[in-house]
Amino acid sequence: TITPDSSEAMQQPNSDMHVAFRIKYVTQGAAYLEGGRNEGLSEGMKLLVRESGPSSGQATNAFGPAIAELQVSSVALSSAVTEIHNPTREVKTGDWAYLSPEDTAALVAQRSLSATRRYPAVVSFTDGDPLDEEARADVPRPPLPEINRTRGRIGFDYSGIASHGSGFSSNVGLMMRTDITRINGTYWNLSGYWRGRLSSRSSTGRPTIQDLINRTYHLDLTYDNPSSHWVAGFGRLYLPWASSLDTIDGGYFGRKLSSTTTAGIFAGSTPDPTSWSYNPDRRIGGAFVNFQGGSFEGTRYTSTSGLGISMLKSEIDRPFVFFENGIFYKRYLSVYHSLQADSPRGNAAVAAPGAGISRSFLTVRLQPYSRVEFDFNHTYFRDIPTFDPQLLGTGLLDKYLFQGFSAGARVEVVKNIWVYTTLGRSNRTGDTRASLNQLYGLTLGHLPWTDIRADLHYSRFNSAFGGGSYESASLSRNFHENLRWEVLAGRQSFASLTSHNSSHFLTGNFEAALGPNYFVQSGYTWNRGALQNYDQWFFTFGYRFDNKSKRK
Repeated sequence: TITPDSSEAMQQPNSDMHVAFRIKYVTQGAAYLEGGRNEGLSEGMKLLVRESGPSSGQATNAFGPAIAELQVSSVALSSAVTEIHNPTREVKTGDWAYLSPEDTAALVAQRSLSATRRYPAVVSFTDGDPLDEEARADVPRPPLPEINRTRGRIGFDYSGIASHGSGFSSNVGLMMRTDITRINGTYWNLSGYWRGRLSSRSSTGRPTIQDLINRTYHLDLTYDNPSSHWVAGFGRLYLPWASSLDTIDGGYFGRKLSSTTTAGIFAGSTPDPTSWSYNPDRRIGGAFVNFQGGSFEGTRYTSTSGLGISMLKSEIDRPFVFFENGIFYKRYLSVYHSLQADSPRGNAAVAAPGAGISRSFLTVRLQPYSRVEFDFNHTYFRDIPTFDPQLLGTGLLDKYLFQGFSAGARVEVVKNIWVYTTLGRSNRTGDTRASLNQLYGLTLGHLPWTDIRADLHYSRFNSAFGGGSYESASLSRNFHENLRWEVLAGRQSFASLTSHNSSHFLTGNFEAALGPNYFVQSGYTWNRGALQNYDQWFFTFGYRFDNKSKRK
């Protein structure tokens, strides 16, 4: 919540203080800012990416619709690396990020008490020369604003599902969103989002779209001390050095062998239904080593390799090795490649295929200009993926739909209007000719005379595990930080070797603040298809907190 004091700090901060930072480069899950420690940024700070940036160096649109939240994870003198959280559209180069009102107010206070403006405490002496013995001593400055920062929200929700043909079920659940940095002055941090059930009455069998989406969120407790050789993380998370591995409910533990080398271990279950090899009974574990170096202002690289074991319940399913490499040059060029090789066991119906490459993803991205981006891709997979096809229409599975070579472009044709497309040709075993895979999209940052954001999406694909198409449209609107709504509607058709399913869906979500400390949330999903016909709704009431929201 933006208080009068904090909004004044954002609109009229110290004349030498930056509150708006241009995003100069975007990669998978991270954004790099033009500004660093010299401008007052530090680890743990929060920024909001707004729909349109300032025409000058001033924060003229600090209260426009928020499209993503950034958390500073690493800071150099003139640049900073941030993690992207909760994006409503793709964050891109040229967007502007604004310090949160709380961090702006804290930075104003810190600047006013900086080393160049020390405030004295008088110290008296019974003898001696005060000038020689320093009559005044400096009072220590306040702690950094990110230390012991606690903010987030927690709420209880009630949901119901009316399934046509299967009856009615209801659930009581809990949702939690946290952003707790430098807990109790340490380097432990807790951040992310989680929504789950506490109890239920009756059941409709298959999970709904909303249930599946809830499993894609991350909530993790991490430790990363710049002065320590140890790193760790627990919860629902990615392995930071190998995001191509499945999301795990588990953890990792590692040691920094040098400034460029980290080695460690990881283990956990795989709950994410958008994972390539999704199975709720799957467990994975292994070891890794990562090498990284370079500069964000020039060329940098990262290289991870490792080995592991995948298990189904208590039996070994497949041993595997994995490699993930990337090289980046400023915002202009990025090359990313991930590969896994394994040796899966066979069963009574399918013989073991033997050791070999199971999947490979290569992406080369060029951005010659901030409003133009090109990408060239190659995708290979040997095994049939087991992600949940109900999520096709949400766009969460787009990275798996194209097999073989493909190329795409994203262009901001005029301000706040983007068009994007990906085209590729796919050859499947037994096909008489190659098939054309297509994806087209249009994003309107602001519909005329409104601040509503709209996105239209169409995709048709034909790959080794199946073919189909989907169309979707979404609308969303943010009213500062206190009110937000979004609507997503679509149609999807998917045919695999064993089934064919076509469905239509509509989902809507609404969220509003009730004063400075409470909030309400509600949502509705309508789905009609060959496999599922249901209506689902939920209502949440909760408490939001920020232990430093009133800092001056």
